[in-house]
Amino acid sequence: MLTTKDLSYDKPTWCPGCGHFAVLNAVQRAVIELGLKKEETVCVSGIGCSSKLPEYLDVYGFHTIHGRSLPHAEGVKLANPGLNVINVGGDGDGFAIGCGHFVHAARRNIDITYVLMNNQVYSLTKGQTSPTSDRGFITKTSPEGAEEAPVNTLLMALTAGATFVGCGFSSDVTGLGSLIAAAVKHKGFSFINVMSPCVTFNKLNTYDYYKKQAYKLEEEPGYDPFSYEKALETAAAYFERKPLGVLFKCETSVFKEVYMSSHPVPPALQDISEPVKHKHFMDQYLRH
Repeated sequence: MLTTKDLSYDKPTWCPGCGHFAVLNAVQRAVIELGLKKEETVCVSGIGCSSKLPEYLDVYGFHTIHGRSLPHAEGVKLANPGLNVINVGGDGDGFAIGCGHFVHAARRNIDITYVLMNNQVYSLTKGQTSPTSDRGFITKTSPEGAEEAPVNTLLMALTAGATFVGCGFSSDVTGLGSLIAAAVKHKGFSFINVMSPCVTFNKLNTYDYYKKQAYKLEEEPGYDPFSYEKALETAAAYFERKPLGVLFKCETSVFKEVYMSSHPVPPALQDISEPVKHKHFMDQYLRH
């Protein structure tokens, strides 16, 4: 049986106290809990502090370009549907330049898991406002405070069509590990918003800040994660109360199943050893 040590590769260079350490550990715990094989698991990321995670996780990794991690993750899954694909990234990477990709990945319901490490600031570039920064948040480039309202990532995931939506917190690594495991196990597009504090460039959204607002959905009387309406209501209140756990999940057709009905042999498993077969392969996919 694998251990977190078996899944560790290289020493993380995050700042001491960064919430991302716990996310890395939670992903490792999820891989162990589900019994996933390292050679059948791929971690994809974009650019940012959070996107360094694949460098520290001993599975296959794909460190892509800014905001484009989801299209790459989708490509990996469609090329070889047998792989377990976990996409990780930050709020700047995923909800600024990558926002359009997020919406379409969710609506397609591709069977991948997206773990958003949300610290509400651009940290790799030394502290600028991100799409999820609170209005009024002061940085070197916004000395009078951020003027825009923050993106509600949970609401966006729900309205875009994600079939699994959850929210976690870096200080609860055990709960976060179980949440990520549930997301990976789910068939369809899974999204988890992780409150992962930046201790260097965000002195507003701290561990204490989140702890005061966090509550566990499993302790809410009668909460039903299969209720879309209740999930919307819960997500809409995110800026006042931070829910921990599964907000919503449902079972519906997965893009992989629709795609495979017309492409029974995925690209990664196609026999292209002979020129004639290679031409047939190219013709088959260029038609679509």
